[in-house]
Amino acid sequence: MTYAVKAYKGMGMEGGVARWYDKATRRDMPEFVQLAARIAALVPASATVLEVAPGPGFLAIELARRGLEVWAVDVSRSFVEIARRNAAAAGVTPRFELGDAAALPIGDATVDFVVCRAAFKNFSQPVTALAEMRRVLRPGGTALLIDMRRDVSIAALKHYVGGLGLGWPNRCFMLLVFRTSLIKRAYTLDDIRRMSSEAGWTQSRIEITSLGFEASMSK
Repeated sequence: MTYAVKAYKGMGMEGGVARWYDKATRRDMPEFVQLAARIAALVPASATVLEVAPGPGFLAIELARRGLEVWAVDVSRSFVEIARRNAAAAGVTPRFELGDAAALPIGDATVDFVVCRAAFKNFSQPVTALAEMRRVLRPGGTALLIDMRRDVSIAALKHYVGGLGLGWPNRCFMLLVFRTSLIKRAYTLDDIRRMSSEAGWTQSRIEITSLGFEASMSK
């Protein structure tokens, strides 16, 4: 099965929308800290980690706090600017660059680990993006893809949003975005398996989470 190019929604994450997302996502900070610790435990202390679509940059910042060399590429100019400011405020220096997940501005076999969290469903060329993640990895490297799955329940989404401590208007807005846009753009686990295979990945493991999945792919 070949996946058609779909309209990219990430360009909407500019200006005021990006600033709103920056504030809303700060409530996920414990998750970023935990994920950064997991990744740091999987790679050598001198490893280079690439985050694809870092948004406001919180995960990249937490990875840099652990002494890793961190590169991050996002298609949103606003996010790149916001992430750079957030990193400067945190006193760390991950490298945030403007770029497309389907044409990463990084050389072949130059990073040890790739992570992409909560953004893959928005990519206009998902198979190409997966192939790019594989291209930039050194032999033996791993890519970790974390995102929502198509069959997530509305009850699970309400539980997640309710736990963020948002005010009523923001809760309603976030649930509306989930129900009218994000779920429709998300993939099934079978989709992820087929796309990873099309992109050249031969070793992959997919685990179900409360809202989505984690796909670990080794080169």
